Amino acid sequence: MNLVNKTKKTFALTTPLYYVNDVPHIGSAYTTIAADVVARFQRLLGYQVLLITGTDEHGQKIQRSAESLGKAPQEFCDEIVPSFVSLWKLLDIQYDRFSRTTAPRHQAIVKEFFERVWESGDIYQGQQQGWYCVSCEEFKEERDLLEGHRCPIHTNKEVEWRDEQNYFFRLSKYQTKLTEFYQSKPDFIQPESRRNEVLSFVNQGLQDFSISRVNLDWGFPVPVDPKHTLYVWFDALLGYVTALLEPDAEPTLANALETWWPINLHLIGKDILRFHAVYWLAMLLSAGLPLPEKVFGHGFLTKDGQKMGKSLGNTLDPIALVQRYGSDAVRYYFLKEIEFGKDGDFNKVRFINVLNADLANDLGNLLNRTLSMVKKYCAENNVPSIGNEGIPDENPLKAIGLRLGEQVKQAYQELAFSQACVAILSLAQASNKFIDEQAPWSLYKQGQQESVEKVLYAVLESVRLAAYLLSPIIPNIS
Repeated sequence: MNLVNKTKKTFALTTPLYYVNDVPHIGSAYTTIAADVVARFQRLLGYQVLLITGTDEHGQKIQRSAESLGKAPQEFCDEIVPSFVSLWKLLDIQYDRFSRTTAPRHQAIVKEFFERVWESGDIYQGQQQGWYCVSCEEFKEERDLLEGHRCPIHTNKEVEWRDEQNYFFRLSKYQTKLTEFYQSKPDFIQPESRRNEVLSFVNQGLQDFSISRVNLDWGFPVPVDPKHTLYVWFDALLGYVTALLEPDAEPTLANALETWWPINLHLIGKDILRFHAVYWLAMLLSAGLPLPEKVFGHGFLTKDGQKMGKSLGNTLDPIALVQRYGSDAVRYYFLKEIEFGKDGDFNKVRFINVLNADLANDLGNLLNRTLSMVKKYCAENNVPSIGNEGIPDENPLKAIGLRLGEQVKQAYQELAFSQACVAILSLAQASNKFIDEQAPWSLYKQGQQESVEKVLYAVLESVRLAAYLLSPIIPNIS
């Protein structure tokens, strides 16, 4: 397959394809907000951007969730998916493609990809024995289990013993190639703590993994053996590829990969790091396809210092939060207050204090007080026509502003959203201080009209710059 070299001005990124066993939670919203911020920032840089999100709809967990409600799996999925679409709209997520793994076009892509990997000799039949977590859709190593054979991620769920014939993918064959790849691209897995996790896992020796299930109807049949159903990850990861198809294009790998492949950034939660940073790469190598450029695994969210869960009754409803405080407030808090990549906490008191301090006081109050002075002190209530050249470079606000763009650009590129916010807010804080020190009301009384106008222009230009640089995070307020 001849892959066209991507033009320099394209940027494709993905959220995970979210599992539809239930309505979206704050963790799914967190990843998607971050992806939207990256996409908006790349558009500001002049890139043509493709933001992919969507839903992973096959597997035993979904089949069981549907059965418990007396519904067919497809009907169940069709009822849950709109809740993701409506939440993304509520959060002002500007996605370009919504990928569903139950789509007929997706089955064609999975089939063609499977055939490529089959032809490379990397799929074989064998016996699978082990502890299986239905919630993770993954076999677990005995050493990783908690007391009472409970899953380390879904700590209230016991794993199930499985002993069955499956088809396997030869992951072990790619041990050396993957190790060499990680060494040649040290920035591929971010942040560094996640990279170290993956290296540690790979260095323990890679085991072949099962890519099919028996006694499961909900999924695509294995092309070479319809008695088996393709395992959710072998199917789900390819949802990223299906999403690249133009709406009217025939669903072939060549068409899907023509414009946007390889993906520039996969944004995921740390619990699915292994699948994206190890299994996915080996599958792509087997199929002879170029590898993505970066995988970033962020941390988990807690509430008031506790892990969120229905059993604890401390879940955080993203819809209720947005409806009460607005999408910009929610977007701002989670990206400013939590260092992206680390675990972070939601605390309502802290949430309200941050919004009041940063958005209402530092930015909102700054703009309002300056505009009211423009109305009082400037001819015809107009913003003074000073121009940047009328403000000397040693002006403290201009000095910050001139270097701020590059500083914030670097922070966004490193997904250091919190650093970007702090840097931008420092300009707003300096502007408030500048007004107090310059006292334009006194200058006006002294008849120093030009000085008054220079002060107000410098402050308004600072507000404009702050709003522009914050626009990926708070598009409406900006």
